[in-house]
Amino acid sequence: MSLPPESIVQSPSGTVTAPPNTSRLSSLMNRQHTAGSAAVLLMVSAIVSGLLGLERVRIINKLWGAGPEQDAYQAAFKLPDLLSYFLIGGAASISVITILNRYREAGDEEGGDRALSVILTTMLVVLGIGVVLAEIFAPQYVLLANKGFRSEPLTAALCTRMTRIILPAQIFFFIGSVMGSRLQVRKIFIYQAIAQPLYPLGIICGAVFLHRQLGITSLAYGVVAGMFAGYGLLNSLGAFRGGLLYRPTVGFRDPAFLEWLRLSFPLMIGVSLVMFDGIFLGYYASLLKGGITLVSNAKILFSAPFNVIGAAAGAASLPFFASLYQQKRAHDFSAAVGRAVSRLFAVGMLVSAWMIALAPWLMDLFRGGRFNRVDAAKLTQLFAILSITLAIWAVQGIYARAFYAASDTKTPAITGTLITVLSVPMYAGLFHLAGLRGLAIASDIGILVQTLTLAILLHRKRLASFGDLEFGELGRALLAAVVAFGATATAAYFLPGVSTHARDVLTIACASMVWAGVAVAVLIATGSKLPKQLLRRR
Repeated sequence: MSLPPESIVQSPSGTVTAPPNTSRLSSLMNRQHTAGSAAVLLMVSAIVSGLLGLERVRIINKLWGAGPEQDAYQAAFKLPDLLSYFLIGGAASISVITILNRYREAGDEEGGDRALSVILTTMLVVLGIGVVLAEIFAPQYVLLANKGFRSEPLTAALCTRMTRIILPAQIFFFIGSVMGSRLQVRKIFIYQAIAQPLYPLGIICGAVFLHRQLGITSLAYGVVAGMFAGYGLLNSLGAFRGGLLYRPTVGFRDPAFLEWLRLSFPLMIGVSLVMFDGIFLGYYASLLKGGITLVSNAKILFSAPFNVIGAAAGAASLPFFASLYQQKRAHDFSAAVGRAVSRLFAVGMLVSAWMIALAPWLMDLFRGGRFNRVDAAKLTQLFAILSITLAIWAVQGIYARAFYAASDTKTPAITGTLITVLSVPMYAGLFHLAGLRGLAIASDIGILVQTLTLAILLHRKRLASFGDLEFGELGRALLAAVVAFGATATAAYFLPGVSTHARDVLTIACASMVWAGVAVAVLIATGSKLPKQLLRRR
């Protein structure tokens, strides 16, 4: 890419160069990362994105509360997410990374770019047809997926309208996923790190600037804007700056596309409880007014720390796992998986203790406007139940990516499908027994079963041995989590109770210092390596 004339500098020797600031910026944007530095970068990005996500929840709750309008908005994501899951889902980045990594290891960059061009162009045709069909059948799907909307025609109509607005955003998501895969194979994560916060920022801007003119549909337009800028545009710019030679090529019989389809097809047809958990929750929660809002908020708020400690590390780990597997370093592959799982599970237990102990104060921060104290109290119960399995949600992504890195997409797809089908009676039974709390308990049980099953299968296939788990560190972290929970809950008892937001923040801040101090003290006293490992990742 040529520089504009005003940015060209001629050195005394006559050499034409770019200005130092341009060079430094280019170097920063194209810097290659290690697994550790990539995880830290994506964690920082996830923290920023998470904070914006929390602000998004607060604004939406304040403007629309827990009622039919927000129920319709939260339910409007179901069909777009389902379309993305079955047509692209994780297959977009997971399978493309596996293929591009092989070309890169062979030194065939041109072949990799050609494969990317064929996969991207061909699937854009398929996805475009899928979006059109989904737009047509959106009303039927809304009634099918949300049982309670069948007696609420206005809510169903509003949900259908927003579903149709959000659907095209999946095209931008797919483009960004494929382009991002090329960057990840080169260990470049800065574009992904910048892209993540732009998505919630788009929704916030839609709510703040357009809610008076467009009502709650302003959020749907914000989704599309955030997905376009945050994923489609930014990752594409990064890929092209990195030298991508993209040539639009439709090739349903092309070897590269057929290989991608072979790897991706099990992910497309297989179902996973990670995806269908939200669908099951929404189906039954729609029977209660505001139920979808409360369940969705609990999942979003619970996922905020999970996205920091789990998703970021998982995204960073895949290309490194794939590289080890391609190099046939089986022992190193197993050790890397065991190390990643152990550290994530340890951190997850500690964070889970903090979340459960301070749940009433944390959830009260999202009260305001049309979201009242009763709503916040119900949200607290759901949030606390879901928080029990934070560590499990974090590590299931690592185990799944271990399969994908080994080019085995069939095993997790078949396993996920069986577990999902068998889980349906559990969600139904627990909902009728305990309402929304029963749904949260079903979610916990389901993810526990799925994660244990993946771990056992990896061990049996000799991909990731249980022997590589750091059981000593896990035991020390569990002890630290239990003691820290007790200390934090006790400290919070003597601090201001749930009342004003200012007092909530005071209690959270003071009790959090107790949590951190006690947790670190117990870890150090028991000889844990975790504090030093985290400091090295700083």
